[in-house]
Amino acid sequence: MTNALVKAISYEVSGEVIDLQPETVKNYLVRGNGSVTDQEIVMFMNLCQYQKLNPLINEAYLIKFGSQPAQIIVSKEAFMKRAESNEKFEGFEAGIIYEFNDEIKQVIGAVKPKKAELIGGWCKVFRSDRKQPIEVQVSIDEFSKGQATWKDMPLNMIRKVAIVNALREAFPNSLGAMYTEEEANKSSDIPEYQPKERKDITPNEPPAQSDQEVVKSPIDEAKAKMQSLFAQLGIEGKEAKGEYISKNLPNASNPPTLQELTGLIAIMEMDLERRQSFDADELE
Repeated sequence: MTNALVKAISYEVSGEVIDLQPETVKNYLVRGNGSVTDQEIVMFMNLCQYQKLNPLINEAYLIKFGSQPAQIIVSKEAFMKRAESNEKFEGFEAGIIYEFNDEIKQVIGAVKPKKAELIGGWCKVFRSDRKQPIEVQVSIDEFSKGQATWKDMPLNMIRKVAIVNALREAFPNSLGAMYTEEEANKSSDIPEYQPKERKDITPNEPPAQSDQEVVKSPIDEAKAKMQSLFAQLGIEGKEAKGEYISKNLPNASNPPTLQELTGLIAIMEMDLERRQSFDADELE
């Protein structure tokens, strides 16, 4: 694929038309010292179009270092806008968790005693159709890796991570598979699920369910989503699925990153919408 073959796209976000050019993405929407590939640009543009994100106001951008795969980043503000546009959203509470004098306290906001040890963050999201709020607690040890921002304002950062995680759990249909910069490095460290062949990312058949609830990793959730989309697209068999993946994700990492799978899912969902629209036109 060459730059000339990467086409511009146009879509609407909140009534505003977004004209997104591949040159704009490459020159203005990439952070880091790496050079993004055409494939990464296409996946980023497809995700922005499908999720109705406006990268021109910093709602989404790419991070690329060296030869590592690019990561698609979504801002906290984009999460908040998406939540606030949902008629079932009834606000949230958020704060930090710290230990002081051998007691663990969970407080609203991002303030703690000077000598208290910061443990994590928490958030509750309220929905009009739920009796109980969706509550999330996150550990600072899982997200803080000594980066400059985390050293300067760890309380605000862990609170922000808790908010984003809670919003994603509360509204999985509109916020699923989107990650902020604070989460990106952690998400990319999740191990791939035992591929038997090189670049084989075709989802395996779901295992039999046990009585014990299993918490899936983002990678496993992405693969389950792909399995569902393959069924809706009428694509059956490992060979047919592999051909579809190779066509739309030709230069995948080994193993593929969460961001690559997210981009592929966006392509699959757009493909499904096009097919459904075509079928509807045929019936008229």
